[in-house]
Amino acid sequence: MNSDFNCADFAFLDSGTGGIPYMLALKKKQPLARCVYLGDTAHFPYGEKSVEEITECAAKAVSLIIKNWNPKTLIIACNTISVTALDRLRSIFPKLPIVGTVPAIKLAAKVTKNKKIGFLATNASVNSPYSKKLIEDFAGDCHIFSRGDPKLVDFIEKDFFTATYEQKKACVKPAVDYFKSCGCDVIILGCTHFTHIAEIMQDVAGEDIKVIDSREGVSNQAIRVESADGHKKTAALEKPFRDLSFFVTEASPSEEKEYRLLCERLNIPWGGISL
Repeated sequence: MNSDFNCADFAFLDSGTGGIPYMLALKKKQPLARCVYLGDTAHFPYGEKSVEEITECAAKAVSLIIKNWNPKTLIIACNTISVTALDRLRSIFPKLPIVGTVPAIKLAAKVTKNKKIGFLATNASVNSPYSKKLIEDFAGDCHIFSRGDPKLVDFIEKDFFTATYEQKKACVKPAVDYFKSCGCDVIILGCTHFTHIAEIMQDVAGEDIKVIDSREGVSNQAIRVESADGHKKTAALEKPFRDLSFFVTEASPSEEKEYRLLCERLNIPWGGISL
């Protein structure tokens, strides 16, 4: 059977482009794994929606992923969906192993030296009871300075890949300046979109502040889950895809142009609009 008709080993879901670095991190660990990615751009941004809206939109996107690519394991490559609706999605789709992406609060608590941690995320993630519970459980002795930054998420989704390096630095500077003013020595990138600017933020923050995210932990957990589940899916798909394909649920002509440019730069296939 042509490999293009095999099911996906791992499917990734985010509101847009944010989770792509997570897919690439897993692919580096598992070169033979077949991966596919869906950005639910029709409902971007998730971070400004209610719990009910996030759950409803995410459930529809997961249904679309199952219908089109029938993955062995699903990675919710979005902190907002993960901290808001992960348990609900697992109950809706009990036969599908689902791995969430949560803020690297536990890691930050181990890394910080002065117990002052910056938490950069969407407003939904900042205000989520799940995030607050993570802080309580793993960083109870630390002072957490949270910043919801929807403007930065929007910039990364719509302008980042065509912006100059100086424009990118200018966009991350307000967040870095805020955490510096709070005396933080660690900044958690608590939205997957921010992984695109991890290196730039580290440059702006300087060597006295460590910028961290959860790519390593999520990749390892997804591989463990797939190995433990051990099930195989080999049925032919209605819509074959190329490995690492990036699909979206909506895109204007100008947005599609930018997505194609992103795919070219990251050397991943542009899958198109999936309905």
